[in-house]
Amino acid sequence: MRIVVALGGNALLHRGERPDAAVQQENIDRVATALAALAHEHEVVLTHGNGPQIGLLAMESASDPALSAPYPLHLLGAQTQGMIGSLLACTLHDALPGRRIATLVTHTLVRADDPAFARPTKFVGQTYSRESARSLARRRGWHIARDTGGWRRVVPSPVPERILETDTVHELLNGGALVICAGGGGVPVTADKVTGALTGVEAVIDKDLTAALLAEDLKADFLLVLTDVPCLYEDYGTPNQQPVLDATPAELRRRGFPDGSMGPKAEACARFVERTGGLAAIGALDAAYEIVHGQSGTLVRPEMAAG
Repeated sequence: MRIVVALGGNALLHRGERPDAAVQQENIDRVATALAALAHEHEVVLTHGNGPQIGLLAMESASDPALSAPYPLHLLGAQTQGMIGSLLACTLHDALPGRRIATLVTHTLVRADDPAFARPTKFVGQTYSRESARSLARRRGWHIARDTGGWRRVVPSPVPERILETDTVHELLNGGALVICAGGGGVPVTADKVTGALTGVEAVIDKDLTAALLAEDLKADFLLVLTDVPCLYEDYGTPNQQPVLDATPAELRRRGFPDGSMGPKAEACARFVERTGGLAAIGALDAAYEIVHGQSGTLVRPEMAAG
């Protein structure tokens, strides 16, 4: 099968961990171990989140006295693609001897009039206390919102319209490469309506929605969304918490998973299944092989195939 794998930011940097390079390398070693078995049997395209990493770079850039203005988010997103892509490529190179590994900086087209620019919702960076977050918001001009365990910066997250390097990804796959691309949802750009010229924008695209679009464009058989929980849960964190092991796109939407956590993952899987008739699943990184083979995770299937 052709499988597009979307690694959550928490698969690369767990909640509460220091964002040190050594910590991320240790977590990426787990990624390589989990994906090696899949890559031996299937064609794999790997995408990844960048929320903690881009938040760290944004903080460093905003605090750098040598800069007259912080670096814009689209350039910081490109930096995270290079950094995380390099870590993944080197580790997978060692885990898959003889396999070609290609890391591609990827750009994603969004609409300049997307309403998301007026309503920031995408969490980036670390968690703060309410007082610290409010202070940073005043000093930096940030928007903040409550997340699990505290308060975090939120930025616009426009809908991905088109991945500009899809044809290049196709060529790399046809050459037998495992491709790492669309990190952090891709570098967000708009296109001039007359000239087509590209302009980077201050946003972070949801990586799961980009992964679903990429999987659709690549005619993938399976979209695999990996995170830090074994499956989706209804009424998560309450005494009524129940695992959701099998669902159709309509059933996922009826359950109304939160926008700030599992909502985008559920919506990405629903869109891919609806538009392609393929399969999608959500589950834990360490169970990647088992999820694809129906032994773990939440499986999302077309309407007629469910039940």
